[in-house]
Amino acid sequence: MKLVTSTALFQQVLKTGVTKHKFLGLDVGSKYVGLAVSDEQNKIAIPLSVLERTKKNINMMAQDFQTLVRKLSLAGFVVGYPFKIQGQSTSDAVQVKLFIQELHKTNMLDGVSYTYWDENYTSRCAESLLEQFDFNPVDAKTMLDKFAAVGILQLYLDNMNQRMDSQGWNSKE
Repeated sequence: MKLVTSTALFQQVLKTGVTKHKFLGLDVGSKYVGLAVSDEQNKIAIPLSVLERTKKNINMMAQDFQTLVRKLSLAGFVVGYPFKIQGQSTSDAVQVKLFIQELHKTNMLDGVSYTYWDENYTSRCAESLLEQFDFNPVDAKTMLDKFAAVGILQLYLDNMNQRMDSQGWNSKE
């Protein structure tokens, strides 16, 4: 796995000229990892699934990510990262970095690029969206994680597309 800037990850897709490369958004928690995927035009984030996270299943998770990379033609991962308002890391950020380090150690995702994206308020927004539904507690938690991943990925896509439009990026850069 290779950490790249948020702009570099998006521009990798532009440079290939292939519009079917998608991004995977990750909302990493202590028990679950919520997943969202972009559409083929990288404009809209769509809820995908939730993976259970335990100390012993990192290899299985890495295999799941390998399968998703192949089946969904993923260009890279957009990993939610809890920054403080001043841009510093929070204590929750440690678990996100540890998760990425664990994935990296499996050597199953070599060649996959990823970037961190600010996840502030994505869970609160997802809670507000989902509170009107009457989910049982387990379903509510997994829906929350999925939709938090949607929020992370959608913010990334909106920001990158806005930069692309305002700065004139194109597939030949």
